[in-house]
Amino acid sequence: MTGSFISPHGGYHNLLSYQKALIVYDATVYFCDRFYHRPDRTIDRMVQAARSGKQNIIEGSQASGTSKETEIRLTNVARASFEELLDDYRDFLRVQGLQEWPPGHPYTKRLRELNGQPGADYETFRKGIEHADPEISANMVMGLIKVTTFLLDRQLQQLEQAFSEKGALR
Repeated sequence: MTGSFISPHGGYHNLLSYQKALIVYDATVYFCDRFYHRPDRTIDRMVQAARSGKQNIIEGSQASGTSKETEIRLTNVARASFEELLDDYRDFLRVQGLQEWPPGHPYTKRLRELNGQPGADYETFRKGIEHADPEISANMVMGLIKVTTFLLDRQLQQLEQAFSEKGALR
């Protein structure tokens, strides 16, 4: 729209946080189908938390043209949803008597390498996500959640800084 006072918005597909959130969502659906059994309500809660995180990134991106405050709020909601999901995976490991990988674990290092690949998608992580060992699968998804929340934290910092410096349309 020429001469519009609404700034460009959307483009969430280009956000690395969205790209990782999409992997986390797909991985969570797989994980829950594989390692939980219906009618366990945990399945619905975990899938909903993953979906909420992903969808709030989309909503925030779309709202950014008319309300930077809404974009910040929705991005923060996405961040909170992924934190909730991370805790669900920790609960799974604890209840199953399994371990969360420390930062120096060889598989954690490999996950960092994979995350550094340009264009990394579900296929990049499939071997770990769909591993038969629930400890490996859970830790892979947890690592992806941690990357996603890190990216959302950086995104929030940038949004807050821009909001402080430039103000915003409401």
